[in-house]
Amino acid sequence: MEFNPISLDIVWVLMATVLVFFMQAGFAMLEAGATRAKNAANIVMKNLMDMSVGSLVFWAIGFGFMFGANESGWIGTDNFFLSEISPDTDQGFFDFSFFIFQTVFAATAATIISGAVSERTKFGAYLLYTIAVTGFIYPIFGSWVWGGGWLNDVGDGFIDFAGSTVVHSVGAWAALAGAIVVGPRLGKYVNGKPRAIPGHSVTLVALGVFILWFGWFGFNAGSTVSGNDVSIAIIAVTTNLAAAAGAVGAMLTGYILWRNYDASLSLNGVIGGLVAITAGTANVSPFSAIIMGFIGGAIVVGGIMLLERVLKIDDPVGAIAAHGFAGAWGTLAVGLFAESAYGGVDGLFFGGGAGQLGTQFVGVIAAFAFVFPTSFLVFKAIDMTVGMRASDEDQIRGLDISEHAAAGYPDFAPSEAASTSTMDQPSSPPMPAPSGGADGAIAGEEFASKEGQQQ
Repeated sequence: MEFNPISLDIVWVLMATVLVFFMQAGFAMLEAGATRAKNAANIVMKNLMDMSVGSLVFWAIGFGFMFGANESGWIGTDNFFLSEISPDTDQGFFDFSFFIFQTVFAATAATIISGAVSERTKFGAYLLYTIAVTGFIYPIFGSWVWGGGWLNDVGDGFIDFAGSTVVHSVGAWAALAGAIVVGPRLGKYVNGKPRAIPGHSVTLVALGVFILWFGWFGFNAGSTVSGNDVSIAIIAVTTNLAAAAGAVGAMLTGYILWRNYDASLSLNGVIGGLVAITAGTANVSPFSAIIMGFIGGAIVVGGIMLLERVLKIDDPVGAIAAHGFAGAWGTLAVGLFAESAYGGVDGLFFGGGAGQLGTQFVGVIAAFAFVFPTSFLVFKAIDMTVGMRASDEDQIRGLDISEHAAAGYPDFAPSEAASTSTMDQPSSPPMPAPSGGADGAIAGEEFASKEGQQQ
């Protein structure tokens, strides 16, 4: 039988697709564990609809905007509803596999937003934004990088191999806009001081992170979209080393600041390391990947402190720091650590000059300049029409009951009488706890207080 390289590519892309699809379960577990039990079903529904609604919208218009003919350099103009893909050729079947691979990427970008606006956002409003991000915001920026757009013509071309900026920072800058518009959770700030609101299960957070780590091998190595590309070997190595270094970087940063080994911060560091390596995973050495991942993990800790202590932005799962700040760092780091021996160009530290670093900077700025204001306007429009924020009463009862009429943990659901009693006292803030997922980072010096009770 004659060897058909396209068949191998199709198998490889579909296998990577399955791995990335499984990451949706990882995000669901991470977000559910890092938030309170009374909102678990709401988290699951948002992640389910990111994939379900996102798949349909990306099929209808998003894929065309991102990968359709792009003569202007700004947006694709055809292949809506996959109208340009034909099953008459092997290439056509490969195009179908490429589409489903890109679909799970689009869902990932949307899911990043879910955690940052959790516990206080109306479900219907969130669905509207899922349509906007998978149909327009993510595909339009993606077309500038992966769809033959204008960022390919800046310098020697913007490098974002698997999406530190295209997927992760795009999702994070949208999440930043959403968190600002919807505002902080009840009790998050008392007299201007941030208080930890612990999630209900660090075990679920850990499960989610390990699933994400597992799926990320498909995310990064699958971005070769070719089983005939031998670089998948180095990509797997750099992916794993950066994740490991990210965990260590976050753990040590937390220890230096608060003299304890925080599990939630360390787990978030894994995500920071993975996000940081995603742009340059095919362009850097294993040693450079360790440096990039380690710094990415430390950036997550610093980013959480900046957002919650200085900017007063409530992000229950640390998504903005892990995906936005670490994503920007990883994208810029390509201009520092890239080595032509591994593919592409040499970065500043390997004799390539500052040219690639400048190009990377343009891409990072372009992502924020487009995504944040556009997302802010979309969230504001939703807020002014259907409303973004759940009522205080619904937040106290939990969005599982108010939005879905079913508790995520029915055996532990509060009685109506208890709910009414709690609703009569909306001003009582949650107290600091020893570990609160992303929130725990801002409560370091308060960890000695054991009086907090989970709502």
